[in-house]
Amino acid sequence: MTKKTWFAPTREEILECLRAAGVPMTPAELAERLAVPPDHVESLNKRLFAMERDGQLLPNRKGVLLLASKLDLIAGKVQGHRDGFGFLIPDAGGPDVFLSPRQMQKAMHGDRVLVKQIGYDSRGRPEGRIVEVTERANRRLVGRFLNERGVNIVVPEDQRIKHDIVIPPGDTHHAQHGQVVSVEIVDPPANGAPPIGRVVEVLGEIEDPGMEIEIAVRKFDVPHEFGAAALEQAAALPGVVRPADLKGRVDLRDVPLVTIDGEDARDFDDAVYCEPIEVSPGGESVGDVGADARDEAQAPRKAAEPGFRLLVAIADVSHYVRPGEPLDADAVERSTSVYFPRRVIPMLPEKLSNGLCSLNPQVDRLVLVCDMVIDASGRIRAYQFYEAVMHSAARLTYDEVWAMLSGGPNLAVSPHKLALAPQLRRLHELYRVLAGARERRGAMEIETVETKIVCDPAGRIERIVPRSRNDAHRLIEECMLAANVCTADFMKRSRHPGLFRIHEGPTVEKLQTLREFLRTVGLSLGGGESPSPRDYATLASQMRPRPDHLLLQTMLLRSMQQAVYSPENVGHFGLAYDAYSHFTSPIRRYPDLMTHRVIKALLRGERHRPLPLDGREEDEARAGRKPRARAAQAGRGSAKSASAPAERATADQQEAIERWHQWGMHCSANERRADEASRDVEAWLKCMYVRERVGEQYAGRITGVAPFGVFVTLDELYVEGMVHVSELGGEYFQYSESGHELRGERTGRRFRLTDPIDVQVSRVDLEARRIEFRLVQRTDFRSLERDRQRGEREGARAARDTASRVEASRRPREATADDLPVLPLPPELAAPARKKGKKASGAGVAAGTGKAGGKGGSKTAGKTAGKGGGNTAAKRTARSASSHSAGKRSGASAAAEPARAAAKRRRRSPGA
Repeated sequence: MTKKTWFAPTREEILECLRAAGVPMTPAELAERLAVPPDHVESLNKRLFAMERDGQLLPNRKGVLLLASKLDLIAGKVQGHRDGFGFLIPDAGGPDVFLSPRQMQKAMHGDRVLVKQIGYDSRGRPEGRIVEVTERANRRLVGRFLNERGVNIVVPEDQRIKHDIVIPPGDTHHAQHGQVVSVEIVDPPANGAPPIGRVVEVLGEIEDPGMEIEIAVRKFDVPHEFGAAALEQAAALPGVVRPADLKGRVDLRDVPLVTIDGEDARDFDDAVYCEPIEVSPGGESVGDVGADARDEAQAPRKAAEPGFRLLVAIADVSHYVRPGEPLDADAVERSTSVYFPRRVIPMLPEKLSNGLCSLNPQVDRLVLVCDMVIDASGRIRAYQFYEAVMHSAARLTYDEVWAMLSGGPNLAVSPHKLALAPQLRRLHELYRVLAGARERRGAMEIETVETKIVCDPAGRIERIVPRSRNDAHRLIEECMLAANVCTADFMKRSRHPGLFRIHEGPTVEKLQTLREFLRTVGLSLGGGESPSPRDYATLASQMRPRPDHLLLQTMLLRSMQQAVYSPENVGHFGLAYDAYSHFTSPIRRYPDLMTHRVIKALLRGERHRPLPLDGREEDEARAGRKPRARAAQAGRGSAKSASAPAERATADQQEAIERWHQWGMHCSANERRADEASRDVEAWLKCMYVRERVGEQYAGRITGVAPFGVFVTLDELYVEGMVHVSELGGEYFQYSESGHELRGERTGRRFRLTDPIDVQVSRVDLEARRIEFRLVQRTDFRSLERDRQRGEREGARAARDTASRVEASRRPREATADDLPVLPLPPELAAPARKKGKKASGAGVAAGTGKAGGKGGSKTAGKTAGKGGGNTAAKRTARSASSHSAGKRSGASAAAEPARAAAKRRRRSPGA
């Protein structure tokens, strides 16, 4: 007798069940109403958990599930702003909800909350009220320890958190005024009372070398210490490849595979080898790599044609790091290595990342190989994966390879390395073939200026230099792309779920903004409402001859969405691939390690099922804007989506797909976390570097325009700062979002994206990671002539206005109410005298506040205050610590009370 297959209820069926019931229900009641078999209740619970995570269901404190839509509550994550307000990023998508500074007193940046929309703010944005904080995100914070009028507080380094943490006298950990500390939150903010905490670690003084990294890893919650169990497991691993490890592996130790990396690289994931071969005509290609298949099919075929065999050997990390073991647990928590100037926080302990797994020269190493056959047009005709052992012939740098390829100075290249030149020339020939295929398929080729920070032994920046790219970099890049395409194709053909690297096309809003900007610079993007990668590539090539092409290409990148990991394969827009995955960096990226496990399972004829995240996805996977939600939404409307409809999948398949989704969100969020930490350290170092150059003048270019000013990148120093609108001139400036410009109302003077500009370094705010410039006016004959002509025009206009008024005064007019005498008011009705210093409200921007007053908020003033920028630590004072709980709160309250007014004044920073 055939056993009947049971399918788990879909999300819509669960929602419909709750709608029909009309009352909240427990998971057990739902299971009974939906007739879920007892042995499948766990699958239902996992689906309910996913629906809670996505904001479709809301559990109350009794565990009863409610429909979020019926409560008119919005679930999401709080994103704070340095000026005290914040936004709710809804789990279910849709517009962000504005949260006023008063509402932000209830929650901190990163908290998960329920919000009720109460209307719209002055800018037309939805505005909300926090109903409940469902999850606190900040268990620990890093900041400056201060003693203000006898009250100990910690001012968070993260400027998106505007709460000062009150530290009771016995919980200071002997910290001194001004030191950087790590603090544990004991009581979160509630009912207007500040949070209470205790110092758990004193990091040192703010000027100590390397302090910027210590702050960043704690500020962004980057794991930076391996657990004792992981270190113990790593220590127990052998130092070399053992004979038992070679069982079932292909021996490639006689193949001269080489690694090609940067000068300062320490972990070597990949090695390459290329040889010429004859390729049979016809056949199917992989991943549409190369020329259009229809053109190839119509072309006459030879009996045989020259081609290439490319081996990409990748470190077999999965041989040593097994799911569920301590090493794996720490790698999961990190998900990626984090790279700072002078320091790397690796995903794996050094014994593996720089030793046993690294493809160091002249030692045996275990690898997973992608062996490809590529024809002369750049199409991958065949590929295979297998486990192998290799012996790297050499560790080469990009500069060494380029010197040998270009015939330039050999940089003291050893004779042993020079003997590898023929193979490198074959690799270069293959690169040219693959680059031609890349161009024909319409992939974008966007070159941006990457910089390298050179530090002295004390950790301070000596100089910032651009990283030069040559064909050696591009050669390795194309080899890795080919292997990644084969990986995605292998998973897709095998119908095995896994993590694809997806990159969706531009949104409608971003596309419209881009087109409007392009019109202002004389360019256009083809493709109508749905431009293809080829349309983008064509536009990028049109930009290349222009002197401002680097900035214009950056605008192209900003118009596209962020690449993420997802089991929903919707392709990679930027690379013009139907399917793409990450395979080539398992030492530093956890998704690559997971992909290796899938490949090895398929080679054994098995299926790989990742372990559950055990709730670790709650913070990381929900950071940002729900990458899974975006991917799923696009995938449902795309014929390229590889996922089967949920109604036709078994419960186990549904659970597996859901698990892969969680892993994709987890890895994507941790990737963003690493990027944010790296950018924060780089911004700190650049501020320290420019702080020594206050008062100096530099040439730059406008790289961003906002209502409150323009952002300028210096040509010589490669740092970005802001010229506040108050520095642009004594007039109002209209902001054009589509035109990316500020235009003066009186003079018509424009400050547009890509414009060259001369500036002077005026101020550096280390806490806010902000550099401020002031405009340096260029004085030349043309500008003087323009000023003279403008003066003549304004003088003539003034003369006409005067003549008109004189003429009007000569004409008789009828009496009006204005001609009546003004009688004094009785004393009891007279308005009280205005206090000294009181500003009158009105249109425009009030000088000294930087905030719009009255109905003039649409215009940006040129005379706003705003030079004060961010707050300094010395000005921070304690907030009221009103009695929220017994003991610590009541003790701190009385001491903090005198500083309440000062704290409120300090919070009034210029709006952005």
